[in-house]
Amino acid sequence: MIDVISNLLATTIRLGTPILLASLGEIFCERSGILNLGLEGIMITGAFSSFVATFITGNIVLGIIASMLSGILVALLIAFLVVGRHLDQVIVGILINLLLLALTALLFRAIFKPESGLPHVQTLGKIIIPIFSQIPVLGPALFMHDVIVYIALLLSLVFTFILFKTKYGLYIRSVGENPLAADTAGVNVDSIRYCCLVVGGATGGLAGAYLSIVNLGIFMDNMTALRGFIAIVIVIFANWRPYGAVVGSLLFGFSDALQSRLQLIFPNIPWQFFVMLPYIVTICMLVISVKRGKAEIPNALLKPYKKE
Repeated sequence: MIDVISNLLATTIRLGTPILLASLGEIFCERSGILNLGLEGIMITGAFSSFVATFITGNIVLGIIASMLSGILVALLIAFLVVGRHLDQVIVGILINLLLLALTALLFRAIFKPESGLPHVQTLGKIIIPIFSQIPVLGPALFMHDVIVYIALLLSLVFTFILFKTKYGLYIRSVGENPLAADTAGVNVDSIRYCCLVVGGATGGLAGAYLSIVNLGIFMDNMTALRGFIAIVIVIFANWRPYGAVVGSLLFGFSDALQSRLQLIFPNIPWQFFVMLPYIVTICMLVISVKRGKAEIPNALLKPYKKE
């Protein structure tokens, strides 16, 4: 029983990691006034580019770098359209998602010919922390993960410090609340929003890489499975705070880990019912966020800013 609980907790953290990475970057974007609905497209691009780079070079580090660079490129395209050209953020995000979901599927088939079988790459190994990993139940659950898990948890602390304890974080929040006042005070609104989208692109690309080359070792069409949109819901649930994103991501990870085990416990029940569980939990988190009534929604979110 102890091993079951420990394994469930470890899987919870592992499945929640890509959601956490994506939501952390999205918090930066939305705090600056940009709703990055193209996050799903960024994640699938990161998953694809990391897999291709790792498959060709045999180096998973280069694959991770490729995922972040590709995510940044997509984010820069989004920034050009919504910040530079002041286009509608929702429409741009939807178009980016549709384009990249189709483009990655097309390129994958053109490069690998998956009809003959899905190609695989070696996944990232675990880092076992001495002494701590020997703690019953919590040791294997908390201290036997790959480096990306630890990076994601560290980023939640770093992003919290940047947003609420530094001058640059104050600039980000001021741009998201009142860009005109920030501009009057000498803050370059467009530069802040570009930088936040770049951060969101890097973490979103890394989240996609986690799915393909860290977690599974394969790439599949639409393997992100709406996790980009789930990350956006997590941001709302977190009240636009990084530590809240940790809680929301773990809730999603736990529900995802639980549903896979319920399939084994109840084999006579159609597996589709259990697969719905993480998405039902996500909807519940959104309902809780709406009912809470104290959300710190950035006032300038979704509002383009044109310097007069």
